[in-house]
Amino acid sequence: MDLTVIFLGTAGSVPTPERSLPAIAIRRKGEILLFDCGEGVQRQMIKAGISLHRKMKIFITHMHGDHVLGLPGLIQSMSLLNREKTLEIYGPEGIKIFIESIKQTVKFTQTFPLEVFELKKSGEVCETEEFKVLAIEADHVIPSFAYALVEKPRPGIFNAKKAEELGIPEGPLRSRLQKGFSIKLPNGRVIHPSEVVGPQRRGRKIVYTGDTRAFEGLVEFAKGADLLIHDATLDDELAEEAYEDGHSTPSQAAEIAKKAGVKKLVLTHISARYKSTEKLLEQSRRIFPNTLVAEDFMKISIPLPKG
Repeated sequence: MDLTVIFLGTAGSVPTPERSLPAIAIRRKGEILLFDCGEGVQRQMIKAGISLHRKMKIFITHMHGDHVLGLPGLIQSMSLLNREKTLEIYGPEGIKIFIESIKQTVKFTQTFPLEVFELKKSGEVCETEEFKVLAIEADHVIPSFAYALVEKPRPGIFNAKKAEELGIPEGPLRSRLQKGFSIKLPNGRVIHPSEVVGPQRRGRKIVYTGDTRAFEGLVEFAKGADLLIHDATLDDELAEEAYEDGHSTPSQAAEIAKKAGVKKLVLTHISARYKSTEKLLEQSRRIFPNTLVAEDFMKISIPLPKG
C-alpha cells in the first residue's frame, strides 16, 4: 500500500532559489495529507504531479506566514480548476478567521465545500477507517502543533491451508474471520479468528514537528515512528539563537530521534543562510546516523512493516 512523503517546501521563513516554503505532502492510497502550506504550494504540487482535485486534508502547525500563506492561492487555484471534493483544513486558533478573511476579501467563486477545524489542545485531530492524525502542543514562540499520522493495525496473515483443513469455504466466511469475527460453519462448528488468522500487524507512523524547540513530550509522541520530520533551522553552534526563535538544531533533533527509537530522521525548515547542508547533516549523524536533510521534491516511500 503506497505511503509516500513528498517534500514540497523545505525552507525556513523565506524561500531561496532552491527551497520553497514549508509544505509536506503524504500520499496514501488516493488521498493527500498536506502538512503546512507555504506560499506557492499549488505550483509545487503541480510540479510534483499532485492533482488539486484529489481527496485532501490540510494540517497547519501554526499561524506564521511561511506556514499558512499558501492557503489563499491554493484555495483559489482549486476553484479556478473547478474542484468539487470537500477540502478539510485543521489548524490552531485563528485558522477559521484567516480562511474567512480570504473568502471575504479575495474575490473568486469557491466551487467546493470547505471545512475548517480549530485545535484547542493536544489529542486526536481526525480519524478514518484506516488511520488517525494526532496532535501535540509544540514549543514554539506562538501556539503550534506537531502532528502524527498513525495507521491502524492491519489484520494478521490469513492461513488459507488451515482454513481449508477446517472446511471453511472461500468467500464471505473467510472475509469475516480476517476482519476479526467468529463464524459458524454449516455443520454447526464455531471457528474463531485466532484459529486461522495470525496476530495483528502494526501500521506505519509519520511524525512532523513543524517549528519547535526540542521538548521531552515529543519523545513519547514520536515513539517508534517510521519517519520523524524535525525542525533543524540552525546548526549546533547557533543553539542559543535557535532557542530564542523557537527552533531546533540538528543535534537536538537527533537526540529526540534516538530517544524515541524512530527508524529515519529528516531535517527540514532550513535557514536561508545555509548554501550547503553538510554541516547540519554531520551534526545530526554523529548522534543518529540514519538522518537526511530534506530537499524540495525529495520523496520517501514508507514500506509496510513485516511484523
